[in-house]
Amino acid sequence: MPEKYYQVGKIVNTHGIRGEVRVIATTDFTEERFKKGTHLAVEMPNGLTPVTVSAMRQHKQFYLLQFEGLGNINDVELFKGHNLKIAASERDDQLEDDEYYYGDIIGLEVIEESEGTSYGKVSEIIDPGPNDVWVIKRRGRSDLLLPFLKSVIKKIDIEASKAYVEVPEGLIDNED
Repeated sequence: MPEKYYQVGKIVNTHGIRGEVRVIATTDFTEERFKKGTHLAVEMPNGLTPVTVSAMRQHKQFYLLQFEGLGNINDVELFKGHNLKIAASERDDQLEDDEYYYGDIIGLEVIEESEGTSYGKVSEIIDPGPNDVWVIKRRGRSDLLLPFLKSVIKKIDIEASKAYVEVPEGLIDNED
């Protein structure tokens, strides 16, 4: 069975001419994931391209990364628009019982705890500030945005790929 990989960022552009790439992080562990010596992979159309971080710095809302042996813009130009991933075996951080990786949450079916009604699946997680917000794709309706709060997210069952929620009144617009 091939090793599982988790997304930690998206390469959105190059930066300068010395082989830096501009990354939007999709991980809460940026210091750990992007530190010098970390082994990552760029998800290319023909498979994963392994890279090793040689330098990292933050610039505005982006992370600027350089990779070993790729010191020229021409070396990294083809990475633009592709996801940056880490192998499951490279993740060595310890999570608390009520903490999850983004990759574990994305794809969960979101179910109203009291009624058993399915709202759809978590398509992405955004981090606008004090707490994460789950984006739930709903068929034929606008996305549902759920704040990651204990009062809203009641139970997460990773093995069953389900999350049970209690959506506060007024959070869902009446589009029916």
